[in-house]
Amino acid sequence: QVQLVESGGGLVQAGGSLRLSCAASGRAFSIYATGWFRQAPGKERELVAVINWNGDTTYADSVKGRFTISRDNAKNTVNLQMNSLKPEDTALYYCAADLKYSTSPGQYSFWGQGTQVTVSS
Repeated sequence: QVQLVESGGGLVQAGGSLRLSCAASGRAFSIYATGWFRQAPGKERELVAVINWNGDTTYADSVKGRFTISRDNAKNTVNLQMNSLKPEDTALYYCAADLKYSTSPGQYSFWGQGTQVTVSS
């Protein structure tokens, strides 16, 4: 069992930056794949970025070059550095974890409560 708590969301102007953190508790978090997903009102939950236990990463095309996912297994945290934010990045951002590496949110077993990111134009 893994418990996930997100933090770091907020309101920022377009072009600004935010850093999201996902703190995990539970056994053997270092072997889990962990991802950030987002959901805007009226839209489906979508991939932002995922990182595997070995550091392999996958990014959505819409955030490549602007967002960076990283993990610190010693601290049981996964971070998402978001730069050059755009209004279309506005969404509720979720952290998720699973033993299997996937870009599909449906494959993830453990989820946090989400943190809101709002980018004003």
